[in-house]
Amino acid sequence: MEVKYGSVGSTHTPGTREGADRWARIGWTRIPRRNSFPPEAIGPKTNKELFMASNRGVVFLGPGKVEVQSIDYPRMENPQGKAIEHGVILKIVSTNICASDQHMVRGRTTAPTGIVLGHEITGEIIEKGKDVEFLEVGDLVSVPFNVACGRCRACRERNTGMCLNVNPQQPGGAYGYVDMGGWVGGHKRSMCWFSMDNLLKFPHKEQAMSKIKDLTMLSDILPTASTAQNARVSGWGSTVYVAGAGPVGLAAAASCYILGTAVIIVGDTNQDRLSHAKKMGYETIDITKHDNLADPIAEILGEPIVDAAIDAVGSKAAGTARRKSLLLRAC
Repeated sequence: MEVKYGSVGSTHTPGTREGADRWARIGWTRIPRRNSFPPEAIGPKTNKELFMASNRGVVFLGPGKVEVQSIDYPRMENPQGKAIEHGVILKIVSTNICASDQHMVRGRTTAPTGIVLGHEITGEIIEKGKDVEFLEVGDLVSVPFNVACGRCRACRERNTGMCLNVNPQQPGGAYGYVDMGGWVGGHKRSMCWFSMDNLLKFPHKEQAMSKIKDLTMLSDILPTASTAQNARVSGWGSTVYVAGAGPVGLAAAASCYILGTAVIIVGDTNQDRLSHAKKMGYETIDITKHDNLADPIAEILGEPIVDAAIDAVGSKAAGTARRKSLLLRAC
């Protein structure tokens, strides 16, 4: 994969030392990007002026290629140009890379060139619309990846991922993703958030900033994992098998632990991931050493069944079809 860093006009390949340094500089990793402005450049007006002159984003240029480019300062309007007053403009404080971004970058979707990527966002409000009542400039907020109006039938039923008003093509919208309404992504310095209804305000800003790497996970990966836990796990004292020890699988396991699961078993083929899961306190199964899951689960639990199973394998899991089926076959 070739990545061009727009400010210096050079290219590099991720995986090299230089490449890793550059990826960290542009925020193309699960760590926050540091604010490059001097300490004296504070206050909503100063921040807005600075961002208007220097807003930049990670732009998809085709399979295997992204570039940090200068982009327009966001406006209080939707992708069709209609003015909106119940939204805010954010200064991006931290952002994550999602596997969904990788689907586009690796050419697995119909994403058009020029799309600004990013949907896992934490930011500070630097401008708000006149209809925003419960948030203020300077608030630090977590941004759910889905765009929602907060007013349609789906939103009123708390099914904001299927909002009926934010995507002319189909129900549901999202930032920086193909076929999800044309909303500009969040891998950049500032962005416009459409609706105040979904924003999660951190009540203690300084305390939140001290834990910003952890809190950034609230925008997508942790809610995704905990939703699986809520849907499948029966409650306190239950037993769970998590197929896949990647980031989502471990986040699902952590959600199970927090909410009272007695025994959490994580299966995978990757030894480094299994070792990390073991350090976190979970039972592990190396599925390369077993023809079925019943036997190793029985060794752990005394019976070859679990109360619930969570599939966190991913669409591009490595290994043979037999091994992948083993991951998914949780008794």
